[in-house]
Amino acid sequence: MRVFITGASGFIGSAVLQELVRAGHQVVGLARSEASAAALTAAGAQVQRGDLEDLDALRAGAASADGVIHLAFIHDFSNFAASARTDERAVQALGTAIEGSGKPLVVASGVIALAPGRVATERDEATGSFPRTAGMRMTMSFNERGVRASLVRFAPTVHGRGDHGFVPALIAIARAKGVAGYIDDGSSRWPAVHRFDAASCVRLAVEKGPTGAVHAIAEEGIPTRTIAEAIGRHLKVPVASIPAADAAAHFGFLGEFFGMDSPASSAVTRELLDWNPVHPGLIADLDEGHYFDANDGG
Repeated sequence: MRVFITGASGFIGSAVLQELVRAGHQVVGLARSEASAAALTAAGAQVQRGDLEDLDALRAGAASADGVIHLAFIHDFSNFAASARTDERAVQALGTAIEGSGKPLVVASGVIALAPGRVATERDEATGSFPRTAGMRMTMSFNERGVRASLVRFAPTVHGRGDHGFVPALIAIARAKGVAGYIDDGSSRWPAVHRFDAASCVRLAVEKGPTGAVHAIAEEGIPTRTIAEAIGRHLKVPVASIPAADAAAHFGFLGEFFGMDSPASSAVTRELLDWNPVHPGLIADLDEGHYFDANDGG
């Protein structure tokens, strides 16, 4: 299968690229810079130059492929709504390019705020005014337009060496503040998945072409207090509750997310795709120590 990927040089995307190449697929990755293009070539992929705002490049990459995986997103939390609009336009361009072909379109999404306070399942639909909801709905609309479209909903914590996401941010905050914090009683749960398990889920999604949502979730929900305790243990700093009223001041933009109780199941995905996560869980990954190595970047 010839697969076109956006975000192929990123933390998750590079693992997906490796997974696809090992499985014998031909991969074409979108690259906006010389460095990204060189990384893709070194990993065994062909290169389509462009970025998420270059809709012609997106359409060209998708039209020449047997399947499309859209992982890229502009993580500008200072203007998240604008990033979400760019994403929606990118999804529209990718889907339109393969409209009527029956080809798979796999688009990255998440489970935070999907079903607050209860275990979210693949059958839950995103509602409300969360900025990325429009892109999710756009993806699903292509199932009525001759595309096998699916959302791969990732855990908020996709972990592993080289992680630059939420967990490293929490570690940096704990270092700066001298305390590993959790919000209120720390019972809010965060799902997690290792990047290599997430990559195999994405590969199976594009190969099997299901419609609807699948969940790249290995651990249904780890209490945020447990995460804070692991961070505190490695940094040798106190672990403490941060009142919800002070969460924004202490955690910055992460305060809104870290306090959300967002457990999620992947039972349907495991059965549908025959997906079985095999890599270490989040706490075991933290206990390996690489997250606390200044040279690791994670």
